[in-house]
Amino acid sequence: MPRVTLIGYRGSGKSAVAAVLAERLGCPWCDADEILEQEVGMSIAELVAQQGESAFRDTETAILDRLLDQARGILATGGGVILREANRQALRSRGHPVIWLSAPAEVLRGRLAADPSTARRRPALGGGDVFDEVAAAVVHREPLYREVADGVIDTAVDTPQRLAKRIHAWLGGPRPELIP
Repeated sequence: MPRVTLIGYRGSGKSAVAAVLAERLGCPWCDADEILEQEVGMSIAELVAQQGESAFRDTETAILDRLLDQARGILATGGGVILREANRQALRSRGHPVIWLSAPAEVLRGRLAADPSTARRRPALGGGDVFDEVAAAVVHREPLYREVADGVIDTAVDTPQRLAKRIHAWLGGPRPELIP
């Protein structure tokens, strides 16, 4: 059973696409952020508020490392997992294929604004408003996503069902960097 690792900014569709792709492939899937929240017993926003971003990133790294060794099927990572070099190395060496779900900042911002759980679960890591940081964070993270991605797919328009179908086709054929 193939393992596929999905990376991308928050709101790019990693969890939704992972669920549909796993169903298509007949395999399990997991969401690293959900596992993290279950294990620490609080939301990521609460963890960051109580213990700081560094503690959150330490926990995220430990969970990624474990999931890359143990998880089968589809792995949806946290949006900032690529910020640490150790995580990028782990993704490059043990996460293949890694697919970057990409979307323009204004699309991501709109999705985050429409998600009622954003304020409760997703902290603003820059110290400001979670919606205001999207554009700058996307620009900062783009080369890091690109560094580890085996393939890139734009999620701005298509549904998770169509995206999963495209990824599934890409998995079975020659693998250009961009998924058509």
